[in-house]
Amino acid sequence: QVKLVESGGGLVQPGGSLTLSCTASGVIVDYYLMGWFRQAPGKEREAVSCFSTPTGRKVYADSVKGRFTISRDNAKNTIYLRMNSLNSEDPADYYCGLSYGDSCVPGGMDNWGKGTLVTVSS
Repeated sequence: QVKLVESGGGLVQPGGSLTLSCTASGVIVDYYLMGWFRQAPGKEREAVSCFSTPTGRKVYADSVKGRFTISRDNAKNTIYLRMNSLNSEDPADYYCGLSYGDSCVPGGMDNWGKGTLVTVSS
């Protein structure tokens, strides 16, 4: 049974940084596309960044390019999202997703974590 558990969310001031973690069990993260998605109140879930294997391709939403970095630690079966220069457009519930395919879109995910909340406020 696949289980994804996110952590690392919290309250941060504008311009600050956070690192989110997603640890998987029941599956080896190195074998599948995994990514980060977010959903703000009243909005649809959107892709933030994905890490595809075996190509190692990384994709980012335009809104986070240059600010967010996705990475993976195979030994810990964990992916990360380093978020810098957080601003008022970034607050949301952030979800980790896993896909058996190769499309970084919410509808393409086969498994989801329960999410972690990111709040940006002074």
